[in-house]
Amino acid sequence: MSEPITTAASLPITITGLTKTYGDAKALDHVDLNIRSGEFLTLLGPSGSGKTTLLMTIAGFTRPDSGSLRFGETEVICTPPHKREVGMVFQSYALFPHMNVAENIAFPLTLRHLPKNEIAQRVEHALETVQLGGYGQRGIAQLSGGQRQRVALARAIVFEPRILLMDEPLSALDKKLREHMQIELRHLHDKLGMTTVYVTHDQREALTMSDRIAVINQGRVMQLGDPETLYERPASKFVADFIGDSTFLPVVTSGSEAVCHGRPLALPPDTPIRANSFLMLRPEKLRRLENGDAEAGMNIFNGTLKHIVYQGDSVLTQVTLPDGQVICMRGASQPDPTEIQVGGPVTLGLRREDTILVCDD
Repeated sequence: MSEPITTAASLPITITGLTKTYGDAKALDHVDLNIRSGEFLTLLGPSGSGKTTLLMTIAGFTRPDSGSLRFGETEVICTPPHKREVGMVFQSYALFPHMNVAENIAFPLTLRHLPKNEIAQRVEHALETVQLGGYGQRGIAQLSGGQRQRVALARAIVFEPRILLMDEPLSALDKKLREHMQIELRHLHDKLGMTTVYVTHDQREALTMSDRIAVINQGRVMQLGDPETLYERPASKFVADFIGDSTFLPVVTSGSEAVCHGRPLALPPDTPIRANSFLMLRPEKLRRLENGDAEAGMNIFNGTLKHIVYQGDSVLTQVTLPDGQVICMRGASQPDPTEIQVGGPVTLGLRREDTILVCDD
């Protein structure tokens, strides 16, 4: 068996003031972003947010109106795609159906006029790296979706790029295979160490795979951080709403006090009190209180049980507050039907340290 391929030293990517407009629409709005050498950074956002435009700009397929783009110390804004030496995995995989697996993977090396024996060796190494050893002579039509994805990845890394770009490469796969390939891709990144920029609209995928995530909306980076920071401490209501399941309750602020549903909120120290704030409620942070077993400093919400939804690995309990707002609690087991019934009273608690305020952008 051949040794898996290794890559040359990875490169950082520095993006400064990048803009791109299409008519009156701003696809990129003065984007500043520093991508560290060797990190796995995900561009996460809804459809039309600008994340794919940003990726295509890094690849060289889209020319920005203004701004700077550097690979290491080299400005590449005017460098054509084929001279950027960037590996690219497309959403559709873009494999050549008339070529077999080995010929597909060899294509970037053939364009670079490498000797045939070196091409054969590199193709074999790339196949071993993506765990497809022995598949070289198979036709593309003979492969499953996951295998095609691996071939596309092998083609992207076979010429040992220092930067790898991926545009929603797992979106065509079923849920189980997609989750498996997320782990596989992350392991491969850790092995190769190349700077990786990954585009997705799937927040769970981003949380699973990334060193850091850049949340993008309307052509702007709304927040950049590691997965835990973005989930636990979102910078805005948009980020909180896009990453994870949340409901938001309006908050009335006055000086150093924040009031929700008529009660002052117990907040973590140094929480900024700003106008137009909302209380973010994550379902897994709430718990049902029985017989007044609230912890000191816990925020209390009284309501009536609306619905209980069994979801296999968890149970979602929906509770209607007095003003009609529905909030959700997620737990590992169903409530005892003798203790809680639809239409009956429910008390939920939220710990002070889990009480997070967010603002509209």
